[in-house]
Amino acid sequence: MVWKRRIVRSLRWTGWAAAYGLGLLALLLAGVWAWWQPEPESRGTTVNALWARHQWVGETHSEQEYRDLGRLLRQNAITDVYFHAGPFEADGTVPAAKYRNARTLIEKMRVHAPGVRAQAYLGQIRKVDGHGITDLDDPAVRERVLATDKIFLDLGFDGIHYDFEPIYTGDEAFLTLLDRTRDLTRARGRLLSVAIEQLTLVDAAQPLYRALMPRGWGRFHYPPRPTEDYLRRLADRADQVAIMTYDVSLPTESLAGRHFAHHTERTLRLIGDRTTVFMGVPTYRPMMDWAEDLTVALRGVRRGLDALDRPPARPYGVGIYAEWTTVPAEWALYRANWLPDGSR
Repeated sequence: MVWKRRIVRSLRWTGWAAAYGLGLLALLLAGVWAWWQPEPESRGTTVNALWARHQWVGETHSEQEYRDLGRLLRQNAITDVYFHAGPFEADGTVPAAKYRNARTLIEKMRVHAPGVRAQAYLGQIRKVDGHGITDLDDPAVRERVLATDKIFLDLGFDGIHYDFEPIYTGDEAFLTLLDRTRDLTRARGRLLSVAIEQLTLVDAAQPLYRALMPRGWGRFHYPPRPTEDYLRRLADRADQVAIMTYDVSLPTESLAGRHFAHHTERTLRLIGDRTTVFMGVPTYRPMMDWAEDLTVALRGVRRGLDALDRPPARPYGVGIYAEWTTVPAEWALYRANWLPDGSR
């Protein structure tokens, strides 16, 4: 029968199409695997950051704990620590009880980790399309955020580190906040640093995402990743930019490593001459922890450095997320796989 022949023909073409697609996928995976095999030539740097837990700011500690923290930072060439000091309330304030140990922390850092910059890590879920907590579109909220920043600078912090999420390309209110914060920090000789998602893969796809998917933190939303133009605008306002490169969710080490390499190369080419860049690497257990771990991330960052024509004009390194999830064995791996010879 004619209809049976048509079904057989359709199934045959479907089978060939599936085989062709699987063949292309196999070639892609094989190519990435082969790319991943050579050892990186580039070494890491001695300019690196660490996100640290809230207890350092909110709770008391013994002298030995401060001494151990200082030794950890010096031993691992950590130049900047983002001490979690928030989060902001919806109105842009932080209750004083949350940072009652901040002044003591700063005093002890000066004793046990001289030269290491302690920054106040502040952020919140940014209200987007009516969902979220802190509404940065409200000028009154931004003013209270700035007033809160002043409190932490008065306590002795070396800078303000913002982590508002999600930040979408075109968020002018966030850039306005950065402008005002930069005026504040530079007037006091302090730093402004920002944590932001990795670059979008294809900038031209952003209008399609906006048309088909909502923004925010719902189950289905388009990713809050900056375009190249928006990341440049952000970098021109900040002394440091920390790229949250982790949470890769790719199933093999070579694919995860390619992700870190790609974003390292692309980001440093784009803003490495404009501001200090830290590429975020994980020590927590991500969704696909068999493929994404600290060793893979550091190797990927180094492969990204290999691809550069020249080093960036500004300092660069990695940002370790996070202090409270990094065990001694991981610190040893970090020193062996990242720090330059002679600094370990």
